[in-house]
Amino acid sequence: MTHPPVAHDADVRFLLDHQHPDGAYVASPDFSQYPYGWVRDGAFVAHALDAVGERTSAARFHAWMAEAVLGMEGDVRAQLAARAGGRPIDHARMLPARYRLDGGVEAGDWPDFQVDGYGQWLWSLGAHVDGPLPAGRLRDAAVLVAEYLAAFWDEPCYDAWEEGRTQQHTSTLASAAAGLRAAVRLLGAEYDAAAEVAWAGVRTRCVADGAFVKGFGRHDVDASLVWLATPFDLVADEDPVFRRTLARIEDELLVDGGLLRYRADTFYGGGAWTLLTAGLAWHHARVGRTERARALLAWVDAQRRADGGLPEQVPIATTDPWFLDWWTRRWGPSAVPLLWSHAMVVLARSAFASGVPVAR
Repeated sequence: MTHPPVAHDADVRFLLDHQHPDGAYVASPDFSQYPYGWVRDGAFVAHALDAVGERTSAARFHAWMAEAVLGMEGDVRAQLAARAGGRPIDHARMLPARYRLDGGVEAGDWPDFQVDGYGQWLWSLGAHVDGPLPAGRLRDAAVLVAEYLAAFWDEPCYDAWEEGRTQQHTSTLASAAAGLRAAVRLLGAEYDAAAEVAWAGVRTRCVADGAFVKGFGRHDVDASLVWLATPFDLVADEDPVFRRTLARIEDELLVDGGLLRYRADTFYGGGAWTLLTAGLAWHHARVGRTERARALLAWVDAQRRADGGLPEQVPIATTDPWFLDWWTRRWGPSAVPLLWSHAMVVLARSAFASGVPVAR
């Protein structure tokens, strides 16, 4: 059952209403596996709220992130020293993908070593802050994360979907490059070389057949590759490699109006993701393809629940019924509301008003 489109303000309200008093944004309040603050999700939510003028909420998130990161400083410094000394690093002591809402770290078997969120946080912080960071806890945390990214940007880790632990992933490397570029603006030029090395790693290791691909040694595409242009501005929309990538994403991953993560996905049967479809709309809106963006957002709006909540994903024609049933029996229906989905809708709709082009 579908419902009428919900106003932009309602999506903003979903984000604001699910911010913890300490500043974290819960990934999904009613889904058994998601009652945490993901670094990745929160970075996009804060950016969306900045885009609509809710800067106080975004500032609270960044302050929460700073305290969460600084709570891990001993572990991070130990791993940086190990890397500098040529010793093995301990992946169990690396910065986690998610935190408890109080900023603590919860031990468990979740795939937690994930570098990309920290690049995304610095990128989001760089958009939030006008100019260099002054001395204080926020700057201390940003320095720690920048050093972490400069040392570990190419370390094999879980990707944006918490998969592929031993691989290098294009959107992860790009997230690190975007974060390090933000670090140059926030902290100083000493991070410029690391930023350009990380981006060069994408260009040299993550292109096949004239397109960016899911990761090193791969030939398939992933919907997260849109992030290279929107929002990270690492590549222009008219770049021929990105254009071929975008064409492949739309030809291979856009099914029944919604976007898959990647073709071989089996999570909940490999459904279409509202956040990715809205993210593609965001890109098209930024570069002036407004009708294309509106069509994608119409599909997203059609997936809303009665209260306006957006799910993580929905079944489509290519969904595998066995895997859909298996995941549903394991965890229940797909997460709803997923705050990251609402954030992407806010960003896409904000782009219509701003008319901001992708940077060259």
